[in-house]
Amino acid sequence: MSATACLSHKEDVDGVVSAALIKAAFEANTVVLTDYQNIISKLDRFASPDLLPKLSRLFVSDLGLSKKNEGEFVEILGKMVSTKTKVVYIDHHDLSADVASLLKKMGVLLVHSVDECTSVQIYQKFKKRLLPHAAFFAAAGSLTDYMDNRPIASAIVSRYDRQFLMLESTVLSYIISAKQNDDEFLIDLVNSLSEMKYPHDIKGGFSIAEKYAQKVSEAIRKIEGSIIKSKNIAYVQNSMALSASGIVNFVLGSSDRQVAIVYKLKQEVDSYVLSIRGNKSCRVHLGRTVNQISSELGGSGGGHDMACGAIIPKDKLDQFISILDNHLT
Repeated sequence: MSATACLSHKEDVDGVVSAALIKAAFEANTVVLTDYQNIISKLDRFASPDLLPKLSRLFVSDLGLSKKNEGEFVEILGKMVSTKTKVVYIDHHDLSADVASLLKKMGVLLVHSVDECTSVQIYQKFKKRLLPHAAFFAAAGSLTDYMDNRPIASAIVSRYDRQFLMLESTVLSYIISAKQNDDEFLIDLVNSLSEMKYPHDIKGGFSIAEKYAQKVSEAIRKIEGSIIKSKNIAYVQNSMALSASGIVNFVLGSSDRQVAIVYKLKQEVDSYVLSIRGNKSCRVHLGRTVNQISSELGGSGGGHDMACGAIIPKDKLDQFISILDNHLT
């Protein structure tokens, strides 16, 4: 294992770009990508007796916590810091003040703000170590995370032709979504981005994005007649081989509700994986609210103010939707 490693989010541009920027800035050649459900198992591997002594520094990026996993997360990082491993946690999801305080006290370098996406924070913090062109990828992270209007991000985005940036960012987003089950490809993608290659330079990238766009279009046609609407929420089950996050914005846009939910059954844990989005009329912080509700129902969740996810036990889905609906009133 490299003396410097990175654990980052695998499901979107912000997470993959965050890993690429860290790799470029610190020459890390050990990069591990994970989804929210597997944060602890992947992190625990770094803390194993055979690997930890070889690790001098670990970056954890764009991996938001839930009430279900924050205790274990703090415990593992504490173990690593106690063995003199330098740990840097960079994120933009909602984080409790108590957890932030614990991390700082134990010696973790915490770079955290809900006001800018993770890749922008990484670029801003370590830009002296990065080529100027790295700003393009931070801009892509902010655009696809719908945070391009934030102070630092907007200044970075303004440097580039917006249409070119939107094209490259969207292609990258679709490539990542299409290749969620191919970890080797995603690591190769991180390597290419760390070399400051544009998404259009990724071999077969545009073709991958085009095929994924066709799948999204087909999925939308199939589910649009099945959307159920409660007072404040439009929700629908996704039974196709496509992530819920790929279609939830379309459900939100086609409804007149504050919030859209697309849920998909994960049979191995007998739970639904939910992707949740809100529009500008939504006045609650969805990530914080979903974290609380899902934890009370034996699941987990969290994320941004207007975009988040959750894992809910199969028999608690209706209850979850009802409780969230009442919070939105």
